[in-house]
Amino acid sequence: MTNRTPRLLTAGAIATALALLAGCAAPAQNPAAGPTAEAVTQASTVTVDDAWVKTAEGGMTAAFGIISNMGEIEVNVVGVTTDAASVAELHETVEDDTGTMVMRPIEGGFVIPAGTDFPLEPAANHLMLMELAGPLATGEEADFTLEFADGSTLEFTAVVKDYSGANENYVGDGDMDMGGDD
Repeated sequence: MTNRTPRLLTAGAIATALALLAGCAAPAQNPAAGPTAEAVTQASTVTVDDAWVKTAEGGMTAAFGIISNMGEIEVNVVGVTTDAASVAELHETVEDDTGTMVMRPIEGGFVIPAGTDFPLEPAANHLMLMELAGPLATGEEADFTLEFADGSTLEFTAVVKDYSGANENYVGDGDMDMGGDD
């Protein structure tokens, strides 16, 4: 009988030690589960689909598409850059005091609620490209980088398409008249 007791104690001690070790082990990470909470940025929850740019010989043009926030918190796009133009801005289209529809930089950027799509469309919210680096012809591509309020960025490519609407004209203090047949 004396031989059984030490074996039972040894087995019990081993079981206790294994339980303690299991409690101290780091949880296994599943790479397919996506980024960890620490790695989640505003940009990591966003996609840009159906991106396109209106053809232009020079001067200015605009980019359009759908920005989708698939995350659980709102995101705030605060800037945009592109090699296609030396100036790129986030623009909105609003009615001015005279009733004319004008485009202007949007204060505070594009705020996109969790789980929603944010369309960029002619005569509405869009990415304005000014001082083009060169002509943008049908079928070419332009690379963009969206900048978010948390400092993260998202790169995407837009195809250049011919579009006869959205004939923008500068007016007054930086606002642009929505001339043409939008």
